[in-house]
Amino acid sequence: MNERHEIEIGVIGLGNIARLHSDRLQKAGYGDVVTAGLDVDPDARGRFAAQYDADVYERQADLYSDVDAVLVTTPNKFHEEYVVGALEAGLDVFVEKPLAHSLASAERIAEAAKAAEGFCMVGFHNRFRDPVQVLLGYRDDGSMGELKHIEANYLRRRGVPGRGSWFTREALAGGGALIDIGVHAIDLSLYLLGFPEVVEVSGQTRATFGTRSEYAYVTMWGEDHGSAGFDVDDSASAFIRCADGTTIALEVSWASNRTDSQEYVVRGSGAGARLDLSNDEMELYETVSTGVNHHRTSQIETAGNDAHAIELERFVDSVATGDPPGTNTVEQALAVQRVLDAIYRSSEEGRAISLTE
Repeated sequence: MNERHEIEIGVIGLGNIARLHSDRLQKAGYGDVVTAGLDVDPDARGRFAAQYDADVYERQADLYSDVDAVLVTTPNKFHEEYVVGALEAGLDVFVEKPLAHSLASAERIAEAAKAAEGFCMVGFHNRFRDPVQVLLGYRDDGSMGELKHIEANYLRRRGVPGRGSWFTREALAGGGALIDIGVHAIDLSLYLLGFPEVVEVSGQTRATFGTRSEYAYVTMWGEDHGSAGFDVDDSASAFIRCADGTTIALEVSWASNRTDSQEYVVRGSGAGARLDLSNDEMELYETVSTGVNHHRTSQIETAGNDAHAIELERFVDSVATGDPPGTNTVEQALAVQRVLDAIYRSSEEGRAISLTE
């Protein structure tokens, strides 16, 4: 038997994300590694037990004694409790993004991870997309020259989650669109740039649509309980400056009067690129002197992949071998959390925030 099938993984927080991850592991042939689940809701425990033939628990200690690793898919506020508890029990941990609901909580997770025997991997799946890996290859072989600037967009025309769900409650999520989907744009941008030190952040968050009693939309994820269930941001704009001179221009929205976009425009001294993660398209932009000076635009085609599944496979394989995955680290997730915190502070205080003071 492959050693990865001999491990046992527990899932903490048995909602939609837990089922999506468990389904992906089953589809990839890893279904037998998910052996247990934990949730405070008895109905959620019952559904999970029936669907995955898993043992279910209410108490952390009972779960931790029966598994080798855990997936933490709870609302953001509870990440710290379960990640730290699992690490202290000697387990390996996969936690969904963001690292935590607040910078202070993320810092405590990072401290626990430093002292832990196991490792902690953070769920930033876009890193594993095929076109992202192609772009990294061009960056690393020198084709892109020096990367200088990234325009990072994660915009929805109308995509506020069900108002009243934990996603739209600051006490549970720590924020709105910025911490939910903006976190992906920030992480991927810093990842492509090689995680330079961020020195200054200027940003503005807004609550323009979710607070409306009459919010017009076509579809909504979850049930809408109205504006009374919404106390977070639904869009944000920011400018991020790094110590090496690289910069990121960020646009994020759950709702806006414009087309959807998951476009990243990367500017390098040797070449530029446009990534569209809504359909995994990529274009490479160069200006060359072969024959005569001319622009060359290349369409990059990949087979396409399930980045979530590859991310989970990396985690499971690392648990099985005992070797940390070497990517999606807590240190990187903490750097992202510091940028999130700085954008919120910049908006609240109306000034740029230095991260070096």
